[in-house]
Formats: sequence, C-alpha cells, structure tokens
Amino acid sequence: SDWGTTWSAVNAKAAELAAAEPMKLLRAERDRLIAATDWWASSDLTMTTAQTTYRQALRDITASATSLDDVTWPTKP
Repeated sequence: SDWGTTWSAVNAKAAELAAAEPMKLLRAERDRLIAATDWWASSDLTMTTAQTTYRQALRDITASATSLDDVTWPTKP
C-alpha cells in the first residue's frame, strides 16, 4: 500500500469536509428561521406578500452567502 497516496486522500477528504461545514451551519440556521415561520403557512391563514418574500429570501440565501460569517439575513416582517 502506498501510504503517501492514502494520506493524501485522507487530507483531501478532511479539507473537503472542512470546506462544507460553513455551508452546513448556514443551512441549519436558515432551516431554523424558516421553521419558525411555518405557522404562517397554516391552512387557515393567508400569508402576506412580505411573509412570502421573507420565506423565499431565506430559501435563496445560499445563492449569495457561503457561511454564517458572510450572510445578510432578510428582515423578518
């Protein structure tokens, strides 16, 4: 077995996982914020345009942000 190749693969995977972590944390916070407004979508309520826009902006946040350090959260109505 070529330990150099194996160690290189391990290091590459570690770097890949470390790079993915900021997005994972960003998505977790985004999902928490969406979940906090799920009741707005209850069948006996009608969401306002502002509420719909806010929830969509949260869904789209990963198109512009890559971590919790560079995110600008939309303002909750």
